[in-house]
Amino acid sequence: MEKLVVMFPGQGSQAVGMGCDLAAADPAMQEAYAEASGVLGYDLQDLCCQGPIDRLSRTDFTQPALLAASVGMFRILQRDGLRFGVAIGHSLGEFSALVATGAVSFADALRIVRRRGQEMLRAADANPGGMAAIVGLDDAVVEALCAEQDGVWPANFNCPGQVVISGRKPALEAVAEKARAAGAKRVIALAVSGAFHSPLVQSALEPLREEFDRTEWRTPDPAFFSGCTVRFEDGGFNELLQVQLVSPVRFSQSVNTLFAAGYDSFLEVGPGAVLTGLVKRIEPQAQTARVSDMETLTALRESGRYLEDA
Repeated sequence: MEKLVVMFPGQGSQAVGMGCDLAAADPAMQEAYAEASGVLGYDLQDLCCQGPIDRLSRTDFTQPALLAASVGMFRILQRDGLRFGVAIGHSLGEFSALVATGAVSFADALRIVRRRGQEMLRAADANPGGMAAIVGLDDAVVEALCAEQDGVWPANFNCPGQVVISGRKPALEAVAEKARAAGAKRVIALAVSGAFHSPLVQSALEPLREEFDRTEWRTPDPAFFSGCTVRFEDGGFNELLQVQLVSPVRFSQSVNTLFAAGYDSFLEVGPGAVLTGLVKRIEPQAQTARVSDMETLTALRESGRYLEDA
């Protein structure tokens, strides 16, 4: 479908057990895990399905796991006749979107995101910080509060009334207090290991460049839409994905832009249902669906939507 957006989640989605029921039933999912295990050097399917949770929760393991689960689910849908017009991703999910559009190989994406997770952890250790979600304030109000405070930045524009901020702990607490005074409904500290999508992880970029520089990139087909630049991108991914690491995710603006351009259907592919919920709040008139496990895959097949061969 020319007006279908396929979207891929990033961290924040449920990691434990992701893709396990599909791996038990579908060779395409098993093959994705096996391919990932060969690149990573450990049994990824076993880690996702058996844990231990403290290891899987570390970002250097979570990121490859989310990528592999999302790509495995996408391959099942592709085999079933999925046709779409554009792919987007939320943060890490952009790597899944680039694999889905043929811009990068699955193996190269796995190699990059493993290193990405490792370098993000090192950067977080060198420049400690955190993240918090501010609920109930306009984007512009949150941006203004961050601009008034050194050491804190907007990190995720998720949907109207939900902005995640990132920065040093004292700065986060100061902005949280000001946000409550400005009428925020809630301020929620996120369980993350660093101030991601902010300048505090800048030190991750230099070691990551060598991974990007030895990667073969191709023109996406179907199209790829960046949640960092809020536009279609067909190249320059080395630079784009470095900028993305230290810049805010503009998911809300991306969905608004695509919907205004006529893309009225959004299919989330990957663990969880976070993006589906956000789209419903951003553009209530948009059609949404998701595939995250056998139950949701079966429901999509039975609906007759998006899958030509189902």
